[in-house]
Amino acid sequence: MILKSYKPYTSAIRNKITIKYSFISTEKKFKKLQNKNHQLQGRNNTGKITSRHKGGGHKKLYRIIDSSRKKYDISGRIVRIDYDPYRSAQIALITYADGISKYIICPQNAKLGDLIYSTIKPESIQNYNIGNNFPLKYMLLGMKIHNIEIIPGKGGQLVKAAGTAAYIIAKDKKYVIIQLPSNEIRLLEDKCAASIGQVGNSEHYLRVLGKAGAKRWLGIRPTVRGSAMNAIDHPHGGGEGKSPIGKKSPMTPWGKPTLGFRTRKKKINDKFIIKRRYANK
Repeated sequence: MILKSYKPYTSAIRNKITIKYSFISTEKKFKKLQNKNHQLQGRNNTGKITSRHKGGGHKKLYRIIDSSRKKYDISGRIVRIDYDPYRSAQIALITYADGISKYIICPQNAKLGDLIYSTIKPESIQNYNIGNNFPLKYMLLGMKIHNIEIIPGKGGQLVKAAGTAAYIIAKDKKYVIIQLPSNEIRLLEDKCAASIGQVGNSEHYLRVLGKAGAKRWLGIRPTVRGSAMNAIDHPHGGGEGKSPIGKKSPMTPWGKPTLGFRTRKKKINDKFIIKRRYANK
């Protein structure tokens, strides 16, 4: 992938940076694996806004992704690489030997024509090529993995964003120790499956939208600073001119501490976390 900058004909594109996706398929949409997804615009069933700064944006179709990879012991071939409006990573369309097609998250350096494979039997493991999906107990130490299951058989839930990868650090009895992209180190059952390699589109973080309208196309509405509001609307609001927030620490619009305040509750899977992502807390 190559970064593309623009001549500053207008202020909107002066700082704009996009990524050339020459490998993205230009064929018609693969409608068998797409669903209509009604946009809720951040509102609940009564019409009340429960998630701010959402609304508008381009119409989108949801691509059905095969996160569980349960087409065991049958090889598939990458026939096209598509854009997915609901995620930062690209998706790859796999056609299996029996004629069934499925979308998977496209790994880094995957090319058209590459073969992928999924199995739960150690004797069926042919190679460790990127995109292959195996249980963690059959993976090699130090291997990059993505699309990782938390509960065996449920489907991949961890490490699915563009450019991310986890590492297998060690194995201990029926558990595997992995390091996540957040630097959290945790235990997972060795029956949990994962895909080999790093998630593709690793340059995603380098793009610059360039103008406010590009955010609106993505369905993101403007965010207003609390200090610019009235006192009744936000804890930071009110005062004359550019006033400080008047609190010991920043607060949410509902009066709860924010920016560093930990909100994680006691969870049953805390015992599987060896090192948290914030080591000093």
